[in-house]
Amino acid sequence: MIIERIGQGLRFLFGRYSEKNNRVVKTILSDEEFKIFDSMSEYEKIHSFRLFQMILSDETLQGEESYKKLALLHDCGKINASIFRRMKKVFIGDAVLDRHSECSFEKLKNINYKVALLARKHHLKPERKLMKRFQELDEK
Repeated sequence: MIIERIGQGLRFLFGRYSEKNNRVVKTILSDEEFKIFDSMSEYEKIHSFRLFQMILSDETLQGEESYKKLALLHDCGKINASIFRRMKKVFIGDAVLDRHSECSFEKLKNINYKVALLARKHHLKPERKLMKRFQELDEK
């Protein structure tokens, strides 16, 4: 878990989202969904696209279209938080960042209700093996 967090911090500080990725993203998301994805912070795009790529090669999730969309949109409710605020969330919690799943649901519910429900639940104790696997990949 510590190694994954260090990797996330390095991606936050030094990662750059390649706009070339949008060609692939646009084949998965509707126009309305893409507008939400495109409005996300650079780090959230990097994280979400990386998770999407992991899902494409994951035996459990690769055939699940809703989970591909979820990978790209699950954190759309996050604010553009600094690395210090993100560290605070990891160590002691942060009320605003802790609410991001509900904010993601609100952004998505009128566009794709199924993905909105999955986004709302992506940090809760999983009820299905698909969500359990999604959560494992999301932590990497």
